[in-house]
Amino acid sequence: MTTTDVTEPTGRSTDHSRATADDAHTHGDAPASSRAARLASFDPAAFGEITGSEEEWRFSAVDSLHPLLQDAPAEGHLTWDVPALPEGVTVTEVGAEQAMARSVRAPGDRASAIAASRAQGAAVLSVARNTVAADPVEITLTGQGEDVRGHVLIEVGESAEVTVVLDRRGSATYGEFISVDVAANAHLNLVLLQQWQDDAVHAGEVVARLHRDARLRGTVVSLGGKVVRLNTSAALVAPGADVELFGLYYADAHQHLEHQLFVDHAAPNARSRVTYKGALQGAGARSVWIGDVLIRKEAEGTDTYELNRNLVLTEGARADSVPNLEIETGEIEGAGHASATGRFDDEQLFYLKARGIPEDVARRLVVRGFFAELIQQIGVPSVQDRLIAAIEAELEVTGA
Repeated sequence: MTTTDVTEPTGRSTDHSRATADDAHTHGDAPASSRAARLASFDPAAFGEITGSEEEWRFSAVDSLHPLLQDAPAEGHLTWDVPALPEGVTVTEVGAEQAMARSVRAPGDRASAIAASRAQGAAVLSVARNTVAADPVEITLTGQGEDVRGHVLIEVGESAEVTVVLDRRGSATYGEFISVDVAANAHLNLVLLQQWQDDAVHAGEVVARLHRDARLRGTVVSLGGKVVRLNTSAALVAPGADVELFGLYYADAHQHLEHQLFVDHAAPNARSRVTYKGALQGAGARSVWIGDVLIRKEAEGTDTYELNRNLVLTEGARADSVPNLEIETGEIEGAGHASATGRFDDEQLFYLKARGIPEDVARRLVVRGFFAELIQQIGVPSVQDRLIAAIEAELEVTGA
């Protein structure tokens, strides 16, 4: 592996439902309350100052994120450790104008707009059409405690297949905007790891666009950092598009981990699945999950489902989970969501203890089982092994 310094240029059970045609409602032009009506712009001033009372910021740690909401220069950068890349895969840089033009859409909040505008360009990971990369592309991005703004483009050509892992480490006050374009019949497995040091603050937005018969499997893992706020959106713009979004997070005392998702079904006969799971331990541990799915009028034949589960391991932790479903057509295959937050399942513990397993070991087994399905979805054995070890280390902290 070689090191390449790519300077990024300057509550309880909530809702369980399956939607039917009776739930459908038509909007015409999207009203202000519709998820489709939210502003997108590369101009930070268009969003105004953030107070924390805004709908998309009301659960956020705005005070801690304050530096990333100020439209000021940030001279730092993350060091990119890039391995030898497979044939057909390149990492390059482009200037600001080209970066904006090649992004699948403009940023959807002030933090990501500042990140894109202050980055003064973008790092571009390109996968040529018909490329089938047998091995994952694993890139480590390391911060040195600086203020950093980053803009990243991931472009997967027609009929290409690739796994990309971006592993964020070290310390930084990091704002980012990531654009992901998956061409027709292409398949991208994208893994984003947040393994920051305890003092890091990270606000990012990932926007993806899927074309005809394109497939995206995206996994977000947030373990480190003082505050992490990561928004992910996927627009399914052609028939046959398929997206699966997975998330795993583990919040410790006084750590805030937030994930907001938006799946935009804008074409017929497309499919989406969202599954996020989190564990929390320690006083002041906080997680936020908000999942929005929009099925537009033209998106007949949509099949979608979103799920969030939270496991509270100690007193003093709090999980907020808000699923939303907006339907503009009744001609769908299925749509629904589920969300629940709870403590250890007493029946599971009793079952294990009745078979001679000590309680501390039983608790570990329950947590491992809670996350096992998501870890397996990553599909990169080396990453899966590291995450299992990281979760074991978290369990050592709580004594579970």
